[in-house]
Amino acid sequence: MSRQSSRKSRLKKWLFLSVLLPILLLLILVLVFRWVPVPTTSFMLQASWNAWQQPNQHEPVRHDWVKYSEISPQLALAVIASEDQRFPEHYGFDTVEIMKVLESNTASRGASTLTQQLAKNLFLWSGRSYVRKVIEAGITLLIELMWSKERILEVYLNSVQFGNGIYGAESASQIYFRSSARYLSDRQAALLAAVLPNPRAYSADRPDAYVVERQKRILRQMRNLGGVGYLERIK
Repeated sequence: MSRQSSRKSRLKKWLFLSVLLPILLLLILVLVFRWVPVPTTSFMLQASWNAWQQPNQHEPVRHDWVKYSEISPQLALAVIASEDQRFPEHYGFDTVEIMKVLESNTASRGASTLTQQLAKNLFLWSGRSYVRKVIEAGITLLIELMWSKERILEVYLNSVQFGNGIYGAESASQIYFRSSARYLSDRQAALLAAVLPNPRAYSADRPDAYVVERQKRILRQMRNLGGVGYLERIK
């Protein structure tokens, strides 16, 4: 074998490994996180880096993991009512909302499910690109195949951002309401869910008129879904 052929062979091998190893690592992490509490996420790591680089602009990450049973069902319902009302029915992608986006011909309308948001928060980066969306879709399918709906909701509630440096239901509850997440009322839960579209811009601590109105809409949607009994559909 010539020297040039040997170099090509090594290059192909390294290219193959550079693709295979991240996929294997992802598979292992998704499998492990099916049972093990998730200690951090890609977004939390990015936030910690930003806080270290720019301490005057970014708060340090605050995050406490709690079991699904230790989070008020009102918050689980509020998040579903706000972000993904067909969560119990779909397999990671809400085709109804996707069709609405295509028909409206605008990118301003959101169609991301809780599972898609979780896939992005856990493993990917912020910003928009087709590459990220394709990877996100693959991770979403993987999570839906390997996790129960209740587990998806448990990890989501423990990792989603509720404010500058505030991640997860327990940290948000302690900071905003001086109480554990298990004691969140329907109004408190709806207020937390109201800031999810942009937790850096909206505040549950000092809600503006838009957040208050959004809280009211979420409360109505929670009632329309039938209250916390709706959560029986994800078990």
